[in-house]
Amino acid sequence: MITGDLRNKIDKLWEEFWTGGIANPLQVIEQITFLLFARMLDMTESRNEKRAARTGKPVANPIFSPEDQELRWSNFKNLAAPLLLPLVRDRAFPHFRELGGQGSRFAEYMKDAQLMVQKPSLLVSAINMIDALPLERTDIKGDLYEYLLSKLSQAGVNGQFRTPRHIIRFMVELLDPNADETVADPSCGTAGFLVGAAEYLLEKYTSPAGVVVEEGQKIFSGDLFTDANRQHRQRGMFQGFDFDVTMLRIAAMNLVLHGIDEPDIHYQDTLSTTFPDRFRALSQDAFDVVLANPPFKGSLDYSDVQPALLARVKTKKTELLFVALILRMLRLGGRSATIVPDGVLFGSSNAHQALRKMLIEENQLDAVISLPSGVFRPYAGVSTAILVFTKGGRTNEVFFYDVQADGFSLDDKRDPVAANDLPDALLRWKQRDPRKDTDRTGKAFFVSGKEIADNKFDLSLNRYKETVHAEERHDPPKEILERMKALEREIQKELGELEAML
Repeated sequence: MITGDLRNKIDKLWEEFWTGGIANPLQVIEQITFLLFARMLDMTESRNEKRAARTGKPVANPIFSPEDQELRWSNFKNLAAPLLLPLVRDRAFPHFRELGGQGSRFAEYMKDAQLMVQKPSLLVSAINMIDALPLERTDIKGDLYEYLLSKLSQAGVNGQFRTPRHIIRFMVELLDPNADETVADPSCGTAGFLVGAAEYLLEKYTSPAGVVVEEGQKIFSGDLFTDANRQHRQRGMFQGFDFDVTMLRIAAMNLVLHGIDEPDIHYQDTLSTTFPDRFRALSQDAFDVVLANPPFKGSLDYSDVQPALLARVKTKKTELLFVALILRMLRLGGRSATIVPDGVLFGSSNAHQALRKMLIEENQLDAVISLPSGVFRPYAGVSTAILVFTKGGRTNEVFFYDVQADGFSLDDKRDPVAANDLPDALLRWKQRDPRKDTDRTGKAFFVSGKEIADNKFDLSLNRYKETVHAEERHDPPKEILERMKALEREIQKELGELEAML
């Protein structure tokens, strides 16, 4: 967690960007991302140079040629403001864009980089702050970026926002991924789900002896990973897709700062017909785990949607198409936790019913977990649910849970509160038993696939939850009337006594 002096520095830098003319939070994070990449390119080159010195071999594919040494972070960071801005804007950033063809994992995401900072003093402040960050420590890097991204979610700019971190963690724990599996997000945004899965796996594969405590915080070493697990984690395990270039850069940096050196983040609209053309191996029967909070609305070019998806759910609604897409992306036996608006659960259109029928009759719908409507405040008040499903088979029983509190107030402030159903929901999920969880008046219960089919595949929790009505007893009307008359006589008597005293 970012606290104290470091947090104050980040807040101060954020304010300076704001007063310096960059008011869009997404652009602020992007500009900080560019500068972080610039420093990390120099750090990478320094490591390569040290390795070359030890082995006596030249640096393979150097990032900076002898003529470009002044473009390195370590060389330009101390320049005076009037010299710094033109060097970084007119020489360093164009150099970074040209590096994309060399296969550098950092430079790949810098290819469209543009410095929007116009004030030399702002650039000096940003470089000084970033230079003081301990980027060699993965735990600090990850927390730093999470704090920056929290600024984005608070602003809710352009309708783009992050899934709350505790909801991500809850969904990851529901699926409990393993170190040899592949994890994907077809609309990854800032890569919150992929980072959440990476952090969970690091904790899961760390022995008690492998936990290091520094400054009161636990650092997980992942000492139980095999060499194959480590290689898989660095390349191939996590796959993210998005068609917003800015979000892709932020997602890539988020993963890098959480210890994934070569993030697989792809520029792609996964609903488009170009997805299977460009990523044939990833578009179908490819993943063990898919975690997603797809966009619920927005413009959609119907003619560009994959025909395979339209063959299953003929609709323009992205929330329906994404569930069909996720089923297609999962390999047989693969599982998903996906956030959907409540309309997906009970919508009466042919497409809604066709999707739910597909989930019940051709796959295993494992759970419907209803979330309170304030989870995504302050930027959205829509009611949502988490669908947990496994590709293939047929649904016999569906686990329902009614989450009424998630540990935060359900207003725009989202302040921490004591009430939190998520730990109980996770415990009940792990201990679920259709033979025992039969009380539909509680928060957790099962409903058979047959009963759901008989109700037109309606998945809304209120369709099946039973409400206990307490019987109210009232006195007979005549008794109530007599008491009212007696009270009226007493009032008149006291008024008379008061009048006599005047």
